[in-house]
Amino acid sequence: MASAPQERPLFLNPNLNIIFGVTLLAVLGVSSVAPVFPNVARELEVAPEAVGLLITVFTMPGIVLTPLFGILADRFGRKKVLVPALLLFSVAGSSCSLARDFEVLLLLRFFQGVGAASLGSLNATLIGDLFSGRQRTEAMGYNASVLSIGTALYPSLGGALAALGWYVPFALPIVGLGVAAAVLFRLESVDVDPGDGLGRYLREALAGMKNRKVVGLYLVSVMTFIVLYGSYTTFIPLHLSDRFGSTAFAIGLIMSVGSLSTAVTASTLRFLTKHTTSEKLITTAFALYALSFLAIPMLPGHWLIALPVALFGVAQGMNYPVVMSLLAGLAPTEHRAIFMSANGMVLRIGQTLGPLIMAAVFAWGGMDRVFYVAMGICIAMFLSLPLLIGRK
Repeated sequence: MASAPQERPLFLNPNLNIIFGVTLLAVLGVSSVAPVFPNVARELEVAPEAVGLLITVFTMPGIVLTPLFGILADRFGRKKVLVPALLLFSVAGSSCSLARDFEVLLLLRFFQGVGAASLGSLNATLIGDLFSGRQRTEAMGYNASVLSIGTALYPSLGGALAALGWYVPFALPIVGLGVAAAVLFRLESVDVDPGDGLGRYLREALAGMKNRKVVGLYLVSVMTFIVLYGSYTTFIPLHLSDRFGSTAFAIGLIMSVGSLSTAVTASTLRFLTKHTTSEKLITTAFALYALSFLAIPMLPGHWLIALPVALFGVAQGMNYPVVMSLLAGLAPTEHRAIFMSANGMVLRIGQTLGPLIMAAVFAWGGMDRVFYVAMGICIAMFLSLPLLIGRK
């Protein structure tokens, strides 16, 4: 008797593969060009501290525009927002490689940032549209894994391309034209009904966002990104450099361990969710975050810091995709894009506040206190999560 055909693994799903392309573009805009910032400062004759504006003007549009694009995606359809966004991201971004004036480069980066504003939320919206239940969590895990791999590899790719010229890494967004074509012609997308009017849509969406669990998940997102971009991303490299004299190359290797452990953990969510609940995974993640921050100041060698960095990555692989999956499941289809876009705005707030908060902590009590305060935040979240998101 012929055996039944095996079901194709979810990570080979054609729709999910296209979404992976969107995700890889969403993290391309900063990590691929950051290694060439010193070259930009030298070649365009600008002060080194001014080069940071290339990040600021890129991320700034998303704070305001991400929720707006979410509303438009709910009202008029995902593709009608995503395809123009990909085209703008690709054209403006790759045009940066032609700029030889810093002001022009900043202007092009701003427009690239406008195009990027919706990418990180609409990819999660599409996963929420196309998958449900454990498949949705599994798909979010694979997507987070792809994101982490991109974050780990892009700096090396950008640095290698810079050998051909400081401007060459800025040409990478041109690949987004192919992703835009795939989204337009190959990606399945749910139909959206604009409903009875914008006012009613906004009232219903806001009412849904007031759900205790939705508010709790938004709080999880903002606190996660405060410790991620404050204590982890900003101060671990400084700790390694100040205490151990670690080189930039060694710091990059140590930090890449976290991205890779996130990728591995997120890709195993299919198995983890068979044995525990999403809520317990998030709770466990905050316990692991706290242990990671506790260990960092105590370890006597820089290579040993890779251990708590890896532990942090495991926690992030449990936390981030599960939060996204739960939010997508709580949002009705007609409001899903604005739910996910609001989370995207919350993440950007955490990105902005984290370095500022931890810089103040550093000025108050020194490097070690930065990590202990982050540990305290994680313990507080661990204890309050049953009230915020439930105990399932």
